[in-house]
Amino acid sequence: MGSIYDKYEAVIGLEIHAQLLTKSKAYSSDSTTYGASPNTQVSVISLGHPGTLPRHNKKVIEYAIRMGLACEADIREYNYYARKNYFYADLPKGYQITQDKTPICNGGHVTIKLKDGSQKQVGITRIHMEEDAGKSMHDQDLHDTLVDYNRAGVPLIEIVSEPDMRSADEAYAFVTEIRKLVRYLDICDGNMEEGSLRCDANVSVRLKGEPKFGTKVEVKNMNSISNVKRAIEHEIIRQIDLIEAGKTFSSETRSFDAMKGITISMRSKEEANDYRYFPEPDLPPFIASQAMIDGIREQMPALPDTLFKKYTEELGLSDYDAHVLTDTKEVALYFNELAVLTKNYKAAANWVMGAVKSYLNENALEMEDFPVPAKGISELIELIDANKISNSSASQRVFPALIENPNKLVLELAQELNAIQESDSGFLTGIIEEVLNAMPDKVAEYKGGKKGLLGLFMGQVMKKSQGKADPKEASRLLEEKLEA
Repeated sequence: MGSIYDKYEAVIGLEIHAQLLTKSKAYSSDSTTYGASPNTQVSVISLGHPGTLPRHNKKVIEYAIRMGLACEADIREYNYYARKNYFYADLPKGYQITQDKTPICNGGHVTIKLKDGSQKQVGITRIHMEEDAGKSMHDQDLHDTLVDYNRAGVPLIEIVSEPDMRSADEAYAFVTEIRKLVRYLDICDGNMEEGSLRCDANVSVRLKGEPKFGTKVEVKNMNSISNVKRAIEHEIIRQIDLIEAGKTFSSETRSFDAMKGITISMRSKEEANDYRYFPEPDLPPFIASQAMIDGIREQMPALPDTLFKKYTEELGLSDYDAHVLTDTKEVALYFNELAVLTKNYKAAANWVMGAVKSYLNENALEMEDFPVPAKGISELIELIDANKISNSSASQRVFPALIENPNKLVLELAQELNAIQESDSGFLTGIIEEVLNAMPDKVAEYKGGKKGLLGLFMGQVMKKSQGKADPKEASRLLEEKLEA
């Protein structure tokens, strides 16, 4: 960025809203299916009609506890809800049911991996449950704003970090890790484009070594992880430029314009609403008992950090391989199945990261759409390790056939394709003699010191055997013959 920027450091805290994958809303039985026609998933409860009463959704509480356990947070036993009062067109009740003084999770941390390979712990301030608002649409009508209340009442958890991040890269890594966690936990699909994961950033800058925080600005409306990074990078530079020019600026909320790559002022923090929180009178408090928490803990899936350690420490894979394999839950689950069926873990990792992922990318498919069960790939690895088929034949001929016939035995497919390698010494010796007899001048050159001709002979042996010669055995016999 240049020398003036190097004098400063950023202080960044993030607030992430994750929309939970429950079938019904937080306090009513309305459906939460995404993409339904406007205002078809509402009821008198989610619209806040007089005399209606909300009720607890047990799954919402369980999902919040799952996230807390994944972050090693303290889970609160005695929980009650609060009303956050404000008026906006997409908030049908005129208030939001949330948690104020009693967030279900306090403390904890998330470990992020940085570009230089190091790790950093980012503290979690709190995780609390609340409901989403509806959605105002300003582009459907020339004169009026339209409101779709389908999303009103959809359950959310808000994950609030400590201001522990010092760069846009660290913030990017944190959002990436949160998205990975919610997906592994099956509590949110993590789709920022559809709004099921939303992030607001609190950004300030200060001179390096200065203990006091600078003026904080909140940045909203970032609809992808890369846009979170871009918005924060722009905001850091904007604030440093103002300070260097001797200008002051106030604490405010800004919106990110992705097209222009800039942030725009929305409202001053001094004008922020007083939400007048008070305890929600219509929902009784609930107790998260130790037995309930322990039950949820027992059902927790293996998380990325645990799998990373297993892959590197137990299975002997490299850090790079472990990162790629744990990047998405579905890939990790497939590899786990494969690692049970074969002990050649490196080959298993190479097949998943290579041929399998290439096939998915080329066909715009997800891991769950991959037709070949893990057993098929394990049989491929077994045939290669037994020198029955070559690596190139396996990937170029047998693997495509396996995609077409995913439940067929790999050995049968290899036999049908005439891809089984020949390692019989009698068969190989006959071919080698044919090749050498046809090239006496080259044999003489080899014996005269041109050892590089071995590749030429091997090429001819493979050609004559139609690729069926076992390369290791053929190479050994060829050298034996030439050195005789």
